[in-house]
Formats: sequence, C-alpha cells, structure tokens
Amino acid sequence: MSKIAIDARILNSTTGRYVERLLEWLQKMDDKNQYVVILSDKDRGAWTPKNPNFSIRYVPYKNYSLGEQLGFARFLYGLKADLVHFCMPQQPLLYFGKKVTTVHDLTLLKFYNSDKNWLVYHVKQLVGKLVFFTVARTSAKIITDANYTKRQYAKFARVSPAKIETIYLGSELKSAATPLAVPSLQNKDFIMYVGQQSDYKNIRRLIRAHQQLLTAYPRLHLALVGKLSGLNGAALRRNKKWCEKQGYKNVIFTDFVSDGQLVWLYQNARAYAFPSLMEGFGLPGLEAMECGAPVVSSNASCLPEVYGPAALYFNPLSVNDMAKAIARVLQDEKLRQKLIGLGKRQAKKYSWQKTARQTLAVYMRAVQDSTKQ
Repeated sequence: MSKIAIDARILNSTTGRYVERLLEWLQKMDDKNQYVVILSDKDRGAWTPKNPNFSIRYVPYKNYSLGEQLGFARFLYGLKADLVHFCMPQQPLLYFGKKVTTVHDLTLLKFYNSDKNWLVYHVKQLVGKLVFFTVARTSAKIITDANYTKRQYAKFARVSPAKIETIYLGSELKSAATPLAVPSLQNKDFIMYVGQQSDYKNIRRLIRAHQQLLTAYPRLHLALVGKLSGLNGAALRRNKKWCEKQGYKNVIFTDFVSDGQLVWLYQNARAYAFPSLMEGFGLPGLEAMECGAPVVSSNASCLPEVYGPAALYFNPLSVNDMAKAIARVLQDEKLRQKLIGLGKRQAKKYSWQKTARQTLAVYMRAVQDSTKQ
C-alpha cells in the first residue's frame, strides 16, 4: 500500500472538472492505496470523499506565492507521501519528493491576457517559465492531455518525450445531468461557445463572424456561456461591454449555467463554435459532441488531434473563414447530421474512467521506480 497525495487546489477553477472526475473514478477503482486530497481553505465543503481510504487536508497557500514555495513545501514534507500528484504545474520548487505533474497546456507561457495587469502578468510569465522548466526535471513523470502539448513541452523544457505521458480526458456530461432549459434562449436559433474568454480564446473574432452571419440569418443568436462574476469573469465582462459599445446584436452572455442547462444548450444549439488559438484538450467541444451538437472548430493546436474527423475546421485568424464554416453547417442539414453522428462516435473514444485508470498506472510505475532506487 502506498500513500499518494493529490494537489487538488484547482478544484474550483476552470480546470476543476479534470480534478473532480479523476477523484471520482480513482475512488471507484482503488481501495488499496491511501490518498490524501489537498484542497484550498476557500474550498471547504466543496468535495467529500466517498471511499474511506481518501482523506482531505486543507491549506492556505495561493498559486505562484511565496507561501506556496515555502509553507506548502514544509506541509508536503510533513505528509511523508510516497508520491505527490500536482494536477497543475504550479508547485513548490523546493519539494524534491517523488512526484507526478499534469501540464494541461502552455498558454501561460505563450499568450498575454489583456484583462490582467501588464506588469504583474509578465512577471507571472517569467515565474511560470522557471516553474515549467524546473518541473520537467524534478517530476518522475509528466502527464499531458494531448500529444500536441507533449511535443511542445518536451521542446520547451528540453526533456525526452519518453518522460511525458499523454492521457486524454473524458466526457460524461450527458449521463450525469438532466437537461434543463435556459429561459433566455428558449425558442431561439443559436450557436454557442462555453468557457473562459481570455485573449487566446479568440472570442471577439467569433463575435464578428456571428455578426456577419446575421446578414443571411437575422434571427441567429450567439450564446456565450460562462460565469460573469469573480476574477475569471473579468474577460467576459470586458467582452460584454465591448459588444454593447459596438452595437452588436443577438449576442447573449448567459452567465453561470448548471450542468443540466449546459446539456440543454448543447442539445439545442445549431452548432458549437470553438475559435481558440491554443488548447490543452478542448473538453467543451467533446462535451458538445457527446450531447449531439455539431462542432465547428479552430484548426489550431491539439483540436484536430482530439476531434479527428468529427468537426468542421476553420482558420481561427480569419473571421471570414470562421463565418463560412459556421454557415455551411447552418445551411446544409445533411452535413450537420453527419457531424452530429461523427461527433457522438468520437466522444465515445474518451472516458474519465480510462483517464483515471491510466493515471493510476502512472502512479504505480512512479512508486515502483522509487522503491528500486
């Protein structure tokens, strides 16, 4: 039996579904090892273990803080775990115990988000580069969500690709939630996007493409789904004000929606549009496929790898190309139904159960390697 600590401080962030699903399935498949799930103080009560070999410890340390580097390192040494899984790259560089790190993407290193303070963000990028570079050398194994990120990270950190394991994410949203209508979009034709709206998400080009489509489809709405409040909602609030200033029509910012409402949106959308310039996996597009929405996607980064033949692709830097691709799905019902069928089959290739099983195998190899040393 091994003692495995999982740094789950990102549980309530945009990457939280990865952590929550991983924990859910690990509890179902492993009742032998002892797990300590580390959560942030602010997330008290957000997650409850279902398996007696899982326990919780709360910590006050913020990402990329001095407390994380010093206090969190002391805390981890005190745990005396056989292995620590950091679910994101941010971690104390002074912790030299056996560890596995998940690197979802390199967007922090590649892009600037204009909703952030310029100086603070660039300092964070410099710190991030040091952390990402160091983590590659101090982790027993690196996990990435796609081969695209694996190649990018190996090149950046100058480590062997053999040290990096690609473990795809899963999708089981439809089976976990009952559809619930969103009143503001009932009886409306709409295309949609779900998630953050940082600059690299390329949302303003999508909005411009939608405005072009109104010439041929004047009743078409664009639903932009995401929480408007809090720090993560800053970019959404900025884009909402920008739309109002431009006088753009039929753009609806839904604010937070439940999983049931999200399923309903996917099921009723004319298309799911994903204009991102870089992704680690592209989970919303896969969830859209699972729920029966045809996906029109950027051809950038890992998206063609994950979606395969089940999406219609466009150049994300071209508003015209984006609008043309969406229009093809709107006007060609045969193509739309083909994409829906292909999408459902593509989504079935991925599962959180498989994600957890492969992650557990990485844990066991890392622990066994340490016992041989």
